[in-house]
This record gives sequence, C-alpha cells and structure tokens, in this order.
Amino acid sequence: MSDNPERSSLSGLTVGEAKEFNKIFVISFIIFVAIAIVAHFLAWMWRPWLPGVHGYQTSMLDAAGMAHHIVSAIG
Repeated sequence: MSDNPERSSLSGLTVGEAKEFNKIFVISFIIFVAIAIVAHFLAWMWRPWLPGVHGYQTSMLDAAGMAHHIVSAIG
C-alpha cells in the first residue's frame, strides 16, 4: 500500500475517484445495453429467431415485399 491514508484501496483510487469511475462505468453500461436492445429488436424485425409454421422463407418474402412497398412509396 502507499503512505497516503486516502489511497488505502487496492486500486489506488480515493473514494471520490472510485465514485466518479463507478458513475462513468454505470452510464456507459446503460448506453451499451440500450444499443444492444435496439440491435436485437432490429434483428428480430429482420428475421425472427423462432420461425413461423412455413419457416423463414415466408417471412423473408414478406420482408422483401414490405421493403418494395416502402421504396415505391418514397420514390
């Protein structure tokens, strides 16, 4: 350990520094989880993890048809 009584933890951080690091870590983790949830939702919309009765082929045709309608509506 060090001679400084404020730095008595194994990491060498003071209590204030440890709280600041924890705050940044928690905010970063929440942002990461939010991005992961959005990515999983978009992946589910593209191709559900559990296929329907007719498998993935029908859902992909529906998605292609939906994309064609969206593109034709824009243009």
